[in-house]
Amino acid sequence: MPSLDDLKKRIKSVKSTQKITKAMKMVAAAKLRKAQESAEKGRPYSQKMQNIILNLTKSINDPQNAPKLLVGTGEDKKYLCVVLTADRGLCGGFNSNICKLAKTNFKKILGEGKELNIITVGSKGHDQIKREYEKYVIKKFSFKDKKNISFNEADEVGKEIISLFNQNKFDKCIIFYNNFKNVITQIPQAQQIIPAETKNLKENNNENFSYEFEPEEDEILEDLLPKNISTQVFKALLENAASEQGSRMTAMDNATRNAGDLVDKLTIDYNRSRQASITKELIEIISGAESL
Repeated sequence: MPSLDDLKKRIKSVKSTQKITKAMKMVAAAKLRKAQESAEKGRPYSQKMQNIILNLTKSINDPQNAPKLLVGTGEDKKYLCVVLTADRGLCGGFNSNICKLAKTNFKKILGEGKELNIITVGSKGHDQIKREYEKYVIKKFSFKDKKNISFNEADEVGKEIISLFNQNKFDKCIIFYNNFKNVITQIPQAQQIIPAETKNLKENNNENFSYEFEPEEDEILEDLLPKNISTQVFKALLENAASEQGSRMTAMDNATRNAGDLVDKLTIDYNRSRQASITKELIEIISGAESL
């Protein structure tokens, strides 16, 4: 059984840890509100742009002459998977859930005999992915030095994706991230961005427009399509930012309560040990007195 001094040190240590987890919970809660607002404000823009792209895809009559970013290469042999995670830990299962979904897709792609390339965004995801799929990782991004993720970081990832596409490195591109629902729930998502999946188009008749282009269609799409890739990546990063803070807030709340329960248990053990020690000393004193 641990000594009284050991129990006292353990209680002090757990209480110190509890202060840290409580502080981290409060910081995450403060950051969550801003991150959630950014994610919710970004959804309508990214969804509208995605709907325009998808409608354009449906209206194409000659896929051979259509922009490849819009319709793809027509092949299904090479895949690029972009796994977006956090650069920091202590956020529950946030990073693990994304990597778990990504690995499931990796196994399916490789099981079908197709070529796989991986880009990781976030050091925590890279650490998990490289254990099994390091030879497939062709590029890694880390924005640990950035206090807030901006469109510039998303555009950097988007340009890398487009550069690889222009080099015929892949036929389809899928991004993996966590979709923020609420503080408790963050849902891992796999979204194909090249080519855009028409099945994701909202069944809304008001969205099925016939577009007239001014200036020329090719000139607009040349600017719009690369921007859409960066926009979808930016949306995923915003969703991740909110999901990360929500998951960290929940994890730190659980850790704080568990630390409190452990302190209570250790305090009971300490009191019992102290009582047993006092009783033993009294017995020794009484026995010594009676022997005289």
